Amino acid sequence: MSQDPAGHRKGVLLMILAGLCWSTGGIFVRHVETRDGFEVVFWRSLFMVAFLFATLLWWHRGRVWSQIAAVGRPGVLAGALLGSTFFFFILSLMRNTAANTYVLMSTGPFFVAVFGWFLLRERVPLRTWIAIAVALGGITLMFAAGIDRGRTLGNLLALGVPTAFALNIIVLRRMHAQVDMVPAVMIAGLISLAVALPFALPFEASPGDLLVLAPMGMLQLGLGCLLMTRATRFLTAGELGLLSLLETILAPLWVWLGVGERPSNLALLGALIVFGALAANEWVGLRAAKTRAKAVEAPVQ
Repeated sequence: MSQDPAGHRKGVLLMILAGLCWSTGGIFVRHVETRDGFEVVFWRSLFMVAFLFATLLWWHRGRVWSQIAAVGRPGVLAGALLGSTFFFFILSLMRNTAANTYVLMSTGPFFVAVFGWFLLRERVPLRTWIAIAVALGGITLMFAAGIDRGRTLGNLLALGVPTAFALNIIVLRRMHAQVDMVPAVMIAGLISLAVALPFALPFEASPGDLLVLAPMGMLQLGLGCLLMTRATRFLTAGELGLLSLLETILAPLWVWLGVGERPSNLALLGALIVFGALAANEWVGLRAAKTRAKAVEAPVQ
């Protein structure tokens, strides 16, 4: 991990740009005419795979296939779990407000902590257990707000994203794998393509839809993952988690400003509680890590 201030600033900038890319997902979906979520997943994944393969080909030239094959079984497992999040994300957005979907998706660090404790016996700090308890209160409010609007299924699908993503991380930890993000994401796209295809037929997307889904696959998802991959060279896990919350803030804002989709007051309150718990947990963890690092670096008197 680079300690160079210039490198750190570069990492922060890359994560900000990644968050900006990811945050456009809701506004893209709202401008797609077709209501077939499986077809949306298919085209989004197809354009993402094309973008990532072109990028890998540019980076590795003749070694591109060996780079893809190098991810091995862990990469395929990671790809399958990550690919499932593509379905949860799109199907939730088509049945829910962008605010609810993104806020519930942002609970990923909590799912990682709980699964890590339960499956890998990893210690969870007290601050995280407190944050989880507070966030659960906010999630309860969001579900309560969605019952009378028929958004319970959308909320459940949104929770599928952090659940699958957390299991993805647990699989990689258990197998002690170091999988390059770009080939793994491309494999996720290939898996989601194969799963979505039979449900997406016959295709109904208009040329206008494809003009929306192309940048959604290439920029919103593909470029966002590339930028985040680069940022991991310069930032700690805590910093990455904190900066990724930018997506949660901006995504509902774009949809609110772009198509006038305003969450209910109860849902907004729940979202603020969840976001506050996430931000507080990440911030305290980051400060604690910096304090420990300074203590280790301090000269012995």
